[in-house]
Amino acid sequence: MSVKFPLATSSWDQAEQDALQRVIASDMFSMGPEVRAFEEQFARQFGSTHAIMCNSGSSANLLMTAALFYHSDPKLRLERGDEIIVPAVSWSTTYYPLGQYGLRLKFVDIDLETLNYDLDALAEAVSDKTRAIMVVNLLGNPNDFARIREITDGRDIVMIEDNCESMGATFDGKEAGTFGVMGSYSAFFSHHISTMEGGIVVTDDEELYHIMLSLRAHGWTRNLPKFNHVTGEKSDDPFEESFRFVLPGYNLRPLEMSGALGQEQLKKLPGLVEGRRANGALVQARLGNHPKFMIQREIGKSSWFGFSLVLRPDAGMARADLVQRLSAAGFECRPIVAGNFAKNEVMKYFDYEIHGSLTNADYIDAQGLFVGNHHYPIPEAVDALADI
Repeated sequence: MSVKFPLATSSWDQAEQDALQRVIASDMFSMGPEVRAFEEQFARQFGSTHAIMCNSGSSANLLMTAALFYHSDPKLRLERGDEIIVPAVSWSTTYYPLGQYGLRLKFVDIDLETLNYDLDALAEAVSDKTRAIMVVNLLGNPNDFARIREITDGRDIVMIEDNCESMGATFDGKEAGTFGVMGSYSAFFSHHISTMEGGIVVTDDEELYHIMLSLRAHGWTRNLPKFNHVTGEKSDDPFEESFRFVLPGYNLRPLEMSGALGQEQLKKLPGLVEGRRANGALVQARLGNHPKFMIQREIGKSSWFGFSLVLRPDAGMARADLVQRLSAAGFECRPIVAGNFAKNEVMKYFDYEIHGSLTNADYIDAQGLFVGNHHYPIPEAVDALADI
């Protein structure tokens, strides 16, 4: 079956082609000035003090998690065995770094309408053992951070955000991804901007930023400023500092091509998000009371990564039937992210618990899917959905 309505399409044009040629002409392909320029522009555009680019949104989550194990402030520093609350629905690499660093995951159900945290369940799940919360903004939809702030107020709980699907979303005028002590973004092909592969972490905490600069590149000191929060003061001898390792890091560095592409994509981001929001408004108007399925209820201002369709209990059809009808109409569709992640076989390798029940996560796991959104008008696709 040919795909008429794909999940993702490119927003590149001659500007991105020229950016790639600029890097080729420079004959410098590993991380350098193009990446630094993109980081500075990204931080400025999202209202953060620091931004660090890496090779994927998954790696961005890894950097965030790892950095919290080396911070000097005990209120921010995590240790193996600490409890972190996570939503039951997200992508695999939301959870993997947390488990790999020995954190104990507490899964909490999601809201059937927003697909983000069930906030009452979250409030019940927070205890004296809770040291951190991973907030995931799903399919472009920011969480209700005012309510989350009420839940965590007065407690030493570290909040980090997986905002890989929600670049450009805002809550009370503030960018999603900037509410926690760190937030991650993705620049994979199917996301709001594309640098081929790419991820970004933002933070206002200079020590976390310095830790991530080291962790991103082998745990060495080479990319740290002379005065930094990891080593204090670096030697002025570049030879001495070239292979000096101080943290157990990785190689998560992005390419110069990705940095150059990111600069051009950032210029387009406001327009790309505006186009997605226009499509979101059309979907809300046309499908808000659809007899067969529910759509996602917006919190704040969503950047509408895609459009979720969750079959109503009285829909009179199975999800397989809906998938078949969508495919026949030319739609490419997928499950809602990874569905209820706690049901996966990989969980045998995690230290985790489930708070209460995951009824809603189970429901969307069995009865939900999503189709693509784009930066250009898609009235024909919305009409086709309305006719299902």
